[in-house]
Amino acid sequence: MSPADPNEAARLTQQLIDQGFTKRQVARMLGRDASLVSQFFTKGKGASMVNALRQLVRAVRGGERDEEALSGIAEANTSRRRTKTGQKARVRGKDTVGEAGGSMAGRAGKQAIKSGASHLAPVVHETGQAGGRLAFTVRMRADQYTYSPGSEQDSGGIRRGYIVRADGTEERTYGSASTGGFDAAEWSQRVADHHGDVTEAMRAWLVETGRAVEDADIAYLEVRGWIPERQ
Repeated sequence: MSPADPNEAARLTQQLIDQGFTKRQVARMLGRDASLVSQFFTKGKGASMVNALRQLVRAVRGGERDEEALSGIAEANTSRRRTKTGQKARVRGKDTVGEAGGSMAGRAGKQAIKSGASHLAPVVHETGQAGGRLAFTVRMRADQYTYSPGSEQDSGGIRRGYIVRADGTEERTYGSASTGGFDAAEWSQRVADHHGDVTEAMRAWLVETGRAVEDADIAYLEVRGWIPERQ
């Protein structure tokens, strides 16, 4: 396929370029080599990347500019390659919650947080509809958390579920597969009660449960949903 007649992957990549990203940045978001992105235009490659690219375009149009968050979105929506027998290759994580063992995830950085991280709502709602569980990672300034990291009151004593950053912020994880996570259906209702604003739903929960101060300002949010292998 010639550059004058780009395929879907090339068309979507061009939309990201038009938004100010380079091909190299798009490649990093997709977790692929920059040469592959160039081949979207020159050789018509990239069919397995189309869904991830669509979600990236959607997130960018919604205001997301954080490459780390965009990489998470792409990872959660990338079609896995097939083995010679036609089976999906084994990779870290899965991209659907439609069946037992399935999972999906999404991340929101500074820009998307300001607009409510609405692109994370489908992760919450779809996991809730499937009867699954959720876990969250939240980044805020250290002084906005009420409890010390890893305390029983804050994160159930999971001391490995937090990261201290040089900029004075901390990432803390709430819920995990090992602890059973949170009821996704309940969180789906929480998000709905906040009109799809996932940021505000999380902020409200942190304050309500005494984990954060009233004026807490979330800088980063990650949501992971999964269906337990055995219900």
